[in-house]
Amino acid sequence: MSSFKIFDIAGSGLSAQSVRLNTVASNLANADSVSGDPSTVYKARHPVFEAVRSAVAAQALGAAPGTDAANTAVRVRGIVESTALPSERYEPGNPLANADGNVYSPNVNVIEEMTDMISASRAYQNNVEVMNTSKELMLATLKLGSG
Repeated sequence: MSSFKIFDIAGSGLSAQSVRLNTVASNLANADSVSGDPSTVYKARHPVFEAVRSAVAAQALGAAPGTDAANTAVRVRGIVESTALPSERYEPGNPLANADGNVYSPNVNVIEEMTDMISASRAYQNNVEVMNTSKELMLATLKLGSG
Protein backbone atom coordinates (compact mmCIF):
# COMPACT_ATOMS: atom_id res chain seq x y z
CA MET A 1 0.00 0.00 0.00
CA SER A 2 1.32 3.42 -0.91
CA SER A 3 2.04 5.72 2.02
CA PHE A 4 0.02 8.43 0.31
CA LYS A 5 -3.18 6.36 0.39
CA ILE A 6 -3.57 7.27 4.06
CA PHE A 7 -4.44 10.81 2.96
CA ASP A 8 -7.18 9.49 0.66
CA ILE A 9 -8.61 7.32 3.42
CA ALA A 10 -8.53 10.05 6.08
CA GLY A 11 -9.84 12.55 3.52
CA SER A 12 -12.87 10.37 2.83
CA GLY A 13 -13.51 10.28 6.58
CA LEU A 14 -13.25 14.08 6.74
CA SER A 15 -15.72 14.42 3.91
CA ALA A 16 -18.19 11.99 5.49
CA GLN A 17 -18.03 13.69 8.89
CA SER A 18 -18.50 17.06 7.22
CA VAL A 19 -21.76 15.81 5.69
CA ARG A 20 -22.78 14.47 9.10
CA LEU A 21 -22.08 17.85 10.74
CA ASN A 22 -24.08 19.64 8.06
CA THR A 23 -27.12 17.40 8.53
CA VAL A 24 -26.95 17.88 12.31
CA ALA A 25 -26.80 21.65 11.79
CA SER A 26 -29.82 21.46 9.50
CA ASN A 27 -31.74 19.38 12.03
CA LEU A 28 -30.92 21.79 14.87
CA ALA A 29 -31.81 24.83 12.77
CA ASN A 30 -35.24 23.37 12.03
CA ALA A 31 -35.96 21.90 15.47
CA ASP A 32 -38.33 24.72 16.44
CA SER A 33 -40.10 25.10 13.10
CA VAL A 34 -43.83 24.31 12.91
CA SER A 35 -46.37 23.52 10.25
CA GLY A 36 -50.14 23.22 10.09
CA ASP A 37 -49.87 19.99 8.10
CA PRO A 38 -48.06 16.90 9.40
CA SER A 39 -46.97 15.93 5.89
CA THR A 40 -45.10 19.20 5.30
CA VAL A 41 -43.34 19.51 8.65
CA TYR A 42 -39.54 19.22 8.64
CA LYS A 43 -38.25 15.66 9.13
CA ALA A 44 -34.90 14.97 10.76
CA ARG A 45 -32.22 13.85 8.30
CA HIS A 46 -29.34 11.45 8.89
CA PRO A 47 -26.49 10.40 6.58
CA VAL A 48 -25.85 6.74 5.84
CA PHE A 49 -22.19 5.82 5.60
CA GLU A 50 -20.70 2.94 3.68
CA ALA A 51 -17.22 1.43 3.93
CA VAL A 52 -15.72 0.95 0.48
CA ARG A 53 -12.81 -1.44 0.04
CA SER A 54 -10.48 -0.60 -2.79
CA ALA A 55 -9.91 -4.27 -3.62
CA VAL A 56 -13.60 -4.76 -4.32
CA ALA A 57 -13.71 -1.66 -6.49
CA ALA A 58 -10.49 -2.65 -8.26
CA GLN A 59 -11.75 -6.17 -9.00
CA ALA A 60 -14.98 -4.71 -10.38
CA LEU A 61 -12.84 -2.66 -12.76
CA GLY A 62 -10.79 -5.69 -13.79
CA ALA A 63 -7.65 -5.23 -11.68
CA ALA A 64 -5.75 -8.16 -10.26
CA PRO A 65 -7.13 -9.62 -7.01
CA GLY A 66 -5.27 -8.49 -3.89
CA THR A 67 -4.41 -5.07 -5.28
CA ASP A 68 -4.64 -2.45 -2.49
CA ALA A 69 -6.62 -4.89 -0.35
CA ALA A 70 -5.86 -2.90 2.80
CA ASN A 71 -7.34 0.37 1.52
CA THR A 72 -10.74 1.25 2.83
CA ALA A 73 -12.60 4.51 2.47
CA VAL A 74 -15.86 5.97 3.71
CA ARG A 75 -18.58 7.09 1.36
CA VAL A 76 -21.89 8.77 2.11
CA ARG A 77 -24.41 6.42 0.59
CA GLY A 78 -27.28 8.84 1.05
CA ILE A 79 -29.26 10.94 3.47
CA VAL A 80 -32.45 9.49 4.88
CA GLU A 81 -35.36 11.24 6.53
CA SER A 82 -36.67 10.05 9.86
CA THR A 83 -39.97 8.19 9.83
CA ALA A 84 -40.91 9.25 13.37
CA LEU A 85 -44.22 11.06 13.61
CA PRO A 86 -44.16 14.81 14.26
CA SER A 87 -45.44 16.06 17.59
CA GLU A 88 -48.84 17.75 17.64
CA ARG A 89 -49.62 20.79 19.80
CA TYR A 90 -52.80 22.73 20.28
CA GLU A 91 -52.03 26.39 19.47
CA PRO A 92 -55.16 28.02 18.03
CA GLY A 93 -53.49 31.47 18.04
CA ASN A 94 -50.62 30.36 15.82
CA PRO A 95 -51.03 31.65 12.24
CA LEU A 96 -49.80 28.26 10.93
CA ALA A 97 -52.39 26.27 12.90
CA ASN A 98 -54.78 24.06 10.96
CA ALA A 99 -58.58 24.27 11.20
CA ASP A 100 -58.52 22.33 14.48
CA GLY A 101 -55.98 24.77 16.00
CA ASN A 102 -53.11 22.26 15.90
CA VAL A 103 -49.54 22.82 14.79
CA TYR A 104 -46.98 20.09 14.13
CA SER A 105 -43.34 20.30 15.11
CA PRO A 106 -40.45 18.22 13.75
CA ASN A 107 -39.32 14.93 15.22
CA VAL A 108 -35.88 16.39 16.04
CA ASN A 109 -34.45 15.39 19.41
CA VAL A 110 -32.07 18.24 20.26
CA ILE A 111 -30.13 16.19 22.84
CA GLU A 112 -29.49 13.37 20.34
CA GLU A 113 -28.47 15.89 17.71
CA MET A 114 -26.01 17.61 20.06
CA THR A 115 -24.53 14.22 20.97
CA ASP A 116 -24.24 13.35 17.27
CA MET A 117 -22.58 16.71 16.63
CA ILE A 118 -19.96 16.10 19.34
CA SER A 119 -19.31 12.60 17.97
CA ALA A 120 -18.96 13.86 14.38
CA SER A 121 -16.69 16.69 15.51
CA ARG A 122 -14.39 14.28 17.35
CA ALA A 123 -14.31 11.87 14.42
CA TYR A 124 -13.41 14.81 12.15
CA GLN A 125 -10.64 15.84 14.55
CA ASN A 126 -9.32 12.26 14.63
CA ASN A 127 -9.07 12.18 10.84
CA VAL A 128 -7.21 15.50 10.86
CA GLU A 129 -4.82 14.08 13.46
CA VAL A 130 -4.22 10.99 11.30
CA MET A 131 -3.30 13.23 8.38
CA ASN A 132 -0.99 15.41 10.51
CA THR A 133 0.76 12.40 12.05
CA SER A 134 1.24 10.80 8.63
CA LYS A 135 2.70 14.02 7.28
CA GLU A 136 5.11 14.27 10.21
CA LEU A 137 6.20 10.65 9.77
CA MET A 138 6.81 11.16 6.06
CA LEU A 139 8.86 14.29 6.74
CA ALA A 140 10.88 12.46 9.40
CA THR A 141 11.51 9.64 6.91
CA LEU A 142 12.75 12.12 4.32
CA LYS A 143 15.12 13.69 6.86
CA LEU A 144 16.64 10.26 7.56
CA GLY A 145 17.72 9.96 3.95
CA SER A 146 19.23 13.44 3.79
CA GLY A 147 21.08 13.42 7.11
